[in-house]
Amino acid sequence: MGNESAEAQGLLDRLRGGDQAALAELFSRHRDRLRKMVEYRLDVRLKGRVSTSDILQEAYIDALKRLSHYPADPDVPSFLWLRWVTAQRLVDVHRQHLGAQARDVAKEVPLGRGYAGGAGPGHGAEPVGDLTSPSQAAQRGESRSQLREALNRLDPIDRDVLALRHFEELSNHEVAALLGIQAAAASKRYVRALERLKDALGPQPESTAEAV
Repeated sequence: MGNESAEAQGLLDRLRGGDQAALAELFSRHRDRLRKMVEYRLDVRLKGRVSTSDILQEAYIDALKRLSHYPADPDVPSFLWLRWVTAQRLVDVHRQHLGAQARDVAKEVPLGRGYAGGAGPGHGAEPVGDLTSPSQAAQRGESRSQLREALNRLDPIDRDVLALRHFEELSNHEVAALLGIQAAAASKRYVRALERLKDALGPQPESTAEAV
């Protein structure tokens, strides 16, 4: 599998053969990344009511049931298949708890709405208590608010790419595979999205630029 590490080839071959132990190992390897996706895309109304760990456990059971349908396409990274299964479970959770108000998390959403604290993992989500002064906390909070507003003014496709790259921390190849485009096109789309975000932000203090 050209886009997977050589040492993972045997694991993926076992997975295609329906080996449940291989699925357990693969899910464990990607658990942290899947958790980031769930925590970012879980509706804010369900924070504290729905456990991320429970969603991941249910997603793993779903993957077991769908193991025979694991894609044979060598260009599809195994993580993206697990992400798809987990996203479908998240859709079901939203429908179960929110009914007609549920949003389809398989579709990309504005940045800063889903993740607790209004920012993605590792991108401006530092606890306020870690700041050295109230003035710095206020400045950082204002910068985050401006960033969220600018992101939500972008076209959906630009938000999609930025969410995948910065909040879910997918690689360029993974984004390309997910969107069904070439890696070069995904890279260009990402650069354009960053440029449009900078234009939407306008002149900003140094701290805001670092948050992007």
